[in-house]
Amino acid sequence: MTHESTAVGLASAYSNATTASGDWWRDAVIYQVYVRSFADSDGDGIGDLRGVRSRLPHLARLGVDAVWLTPFYVSPQADGGYDVADYRAVDPLFGDLADADELVRAAHELGLRVIVDVVPNHTSEQHPWFRAALAGEPGARERYLFRRGRGADGSLPPNDWESIFGGPAWTRVADGEWYLHLFAPEQPDLDWTHPEVTAEFDSVLRFWLDLGVDGFRIDVAHGMVKADGLPDIGRGAQATLIGAEPLPFFDQDGVHEIHRSWRRLLDSYEGARIGVAEAWAPSSERLALYVRPDELHQAFNFRFLNCPWDPAAMRTVIDESLSATTAVGAPTTWVLSNHDVVRHVTRYGGGPRGLARARAAAMLMLSLPGSAYLYQGEELGLPEVSDLPPASRQDPAFRRGRRQQIPVPAGAPAPGPAAPGIIAPRPGEPPTRPGAGIGNGPEADAGPAPEQPLAPQAHAPTQPQAGASTGPAPETQGQTGAGPAPEPQLPPQANDPTRPETGSGTGSQAGGAGAGTRPQAATDCGPAPEAQGQTGPEAEAGIGPQAQACCRPQAETGAGAGPDLLTAPEAEGQDGLRDGCRVPIPWAGAEPPYGFGPAGSWLPQPPEWAGLSVAAQTGDPHSTLELYRAALELRRAMPGLGAPGAGPSPDPSGMRWLPSPDGVLLFTRPGFACTLNTRPEPVELPAPGRPVLSSAPVETDGRTVRLPPDSCTWWAF
Repeated sequence: MTHESTAVGLASAYSNATTASGDWWRDAVIYQVYVRSFADSDGDGIGDLRGVRSRLPHLARLGVDAVWLTPFYVSPQADGGYDVADYRAVDPLFGDLADADELVRAAHELGLRVIVDVVPNHTSEQHPWFRAALAGEPGARERYLFRRGRGADGSLPPNDWESIFGGPAWTRVADGEWYLHLFAPEQPDLDWTHPEVTAEFDSVLRFWLDLGVDGFRIDVAHGMVKADGLPDIGRGAQATLIGAEPLPFFDQDGVHEIHRSWRRLLDSYEGARIGVAEAWAPSSERLALYVRPDELHQAFNFRFLNCPWDPAAMRTVIDESLSATTAVGAPTTWVLSNHDVVRHVTRYGGGPRGLARARAAAMLMLSLPGSAYLYQGEELGLPEVSDLPPASRQDPAFRRGRRQQIPVPAGAPAPGPAAPGIIAPRPGEPPTRPGAGIGNGPEADAGPAPEQPLAPQAHAPTQPQAGASTGPAPETQGQTGAGPAPEPQLPPQANDPTRPETGSGTGSQAGGAGAGTRPQAATDCGPAPEAQGQTGPEAEAGIGPQAQACCRPQAETGAGAGPDLLTAPEAEGQDGLRDGCRVPIPWAGAEPPYGFGPAGSWLPQPPEWAGLSVAAQTGDPHSTLELYRAALELRRAMPGLGAPGAGPSPDPSGMRWLPSPDGVLLFTRPGFACTLNTRPEPVELPAPGRPVLSSAPVETDGRTVRLPPDSCTWWAF
C-alpha cells in the first residue's frame, strides 16, 4: 500500500526542552529574511521592515524559531547594505528605527526571536571614519588599513591580495596611499588592532541588544584580523582558495579574542543572546574553534551546503561536522541555501528532479542533530532565476569595473579629491541615490493581504504532510495583478546585492545621498551553467564561495570607455550571478508581483511563479510548503529530533548509522529513523519503523518498504 504520512495532533510550539530553555539556539530552526526581497509595504518595489512585520505570521505558522534579518542600516548600498555608513540607524529605504523596534516586538509576541546582521570587517566609504581618513584628519587612517604602495613611486599595490569580487584588493587615493578592501572598493577594511574599532563595535552591539534583538549573525567573522606584515599569497584566483587553504587575510588566530570578548558581552544580557559566525575555514576542526564554549554559539556549516548529491560525500560531511563541533561542546548548523548561492533546487539539477532532491535534502537537514537555517522561498521550492536581463542585475561582482586609481607622478602634487573626503569620481557619475520606486510597472495588487485564519485541514497529506495546525495565513488571500508589466529600467549604478558567503552577504540596492556609481563592463553574460538546470556533476555539485562564472565582462571600448575597467584576467573573482536567488518571493496572485507589494519588484519575477506562491501551496497536501510545515511540526513533537544528545544514546549527537543499500543513507536517533534514497530508481529494504513523513509517496506493507527515487522518509519506532 501507499502510505499516507501524517503529522496530525502534534505538540505545540516550544515542545522541545532546549527550545524552552536558555539553550534554545542548540536546535533552533532559523529563517533568513533577505529584507529587500521579502515584502514591500510602501510600493517602491523594495522590501522593507514594515513588509517583514506584516508577514511574520507566515513564519510563525511555518514553525521556525527565529528570524535572521539581512542588513537594514544606513548604507549607500554599494553591496546590498553590507557597506554600512551608520550602524545605529535604519536606512530610509527600509523604514526607520521605530519600524525596527516594532518588528522585534511583534516577532517576540509571536514567539519568534530576531537575529540581525553586524558587519565588522569593513565599513562603507561613506562612514564618517573613512571620510575623515580621506580628508586627512590626524589619526583617522589608523582605523583602516592604509599602506604606501610598492615600486619606486609607490604606484604598485602594497601586496598581491585580490578582492573577493575580482581585481586588486587595494585602491589608491589622491595622496598616493592605498587602502585595503577585501570586497568592493566602497568597503574599506577596518584595522582591528586599533582600540577605537573595538570600543565602537562593543557599543554597536549594546545598542541593538538594548533594543531587544536576540543575537547577531557576524558577517565575515573570519576576516577582521590579517597576518602580520600583510604577506603576499603568490598566486591568483584567490577567491577559489577561500575555505580550502590558509590565507593571510582570513581565519587568523587573532579573530578568536574578538569573539571571546563579544561572548562575554552577549552573556551579560538576559535571555540567551547569541552570536553566529559566518566563517570560512580550511577544515571542520578550524571552523569548530569559532564555537568553543567561550566564543560564539554557532558557525555556518558551508561544507554541508557545498556537498554534492552523493550519499558517501553527505555521510562524510555529516560525520566530520558532528565530530568537530561535539569536540568543543557546540551544536552543528546545517544550511542548504542562502542569498549568496544558487538555490538548491537548481543546484540539484533543476526541474522535477531538482525539486525532488531539494525536498529530500530539506528533510535530511531537518532530521540531523543541531540547528538548521532556511533561506526565504526554499519552503516554496523556488528555483534559481537564471534568465534575468543583464540590465536588471545588481550584484556588484557582475559589474567587475574598478574605481579609477589615481596615480601620483613623481615630483608632481597629488590630485585633490573631488569633494572633501571623497575619492575622485568617474566621469558621468550621478550624485543621487538609486533605487527607490524601481519595479515592474503599475500593478493592480493591493500589497500584502491581512492575515486570515485558515480552516483546519481534514486530511493528512501524502508527501508534504500538512498536519492539523491552524493559524493566520495572509498567503491565503489571493491577489490579482494587472498583467505583465514592462521590464524595469534600472539606474546604471544599481549595485545591490551582497557578496558571496565568504563576503558580506545580503541586501538591498539604492545608494545613500551622494553615493556615486561604478563603471560597468559591457557584457551579455547569460546564466551560469549551474543556473540553467543542467545535469551532471557540475550541476549537482554545491556552489561554494566562488560560483562558476559563465563568462567574464571585458573592458568597454569606444566612446565613454575608461581606464578604470578591468580586463577579464584582472577581474577573476565571484561570478556576479547572485541576483538569481534574490528575486522577491511570491505570496499570492496570478501575476507579478504576486503580493510582494502594491507595485512592482526590484528584480523581475518569473510568470511561472504563480503556482509556487504561498497562497497557491497552502492546503495542497503535495506542495513543498506543506512538506516544510509538517516537517517542522514533527521536529518539535518528536523527542528524538532537534536537540543534540536528546534521549539515551552512546553517541553524543544521539545519532547512529545503520547498514543500508548502495545509494541509501539510514540513521537513527532516539525513537526515530531517517532514510534517504539518492538513486534515480526505487529501492526496497526492511521498514525501519512506521513512516510518519515522506518527501514522496512511500509504498510499504509494514515489513518492507519501497523508497521512491530521490526521496527522504521519516520513521517512528
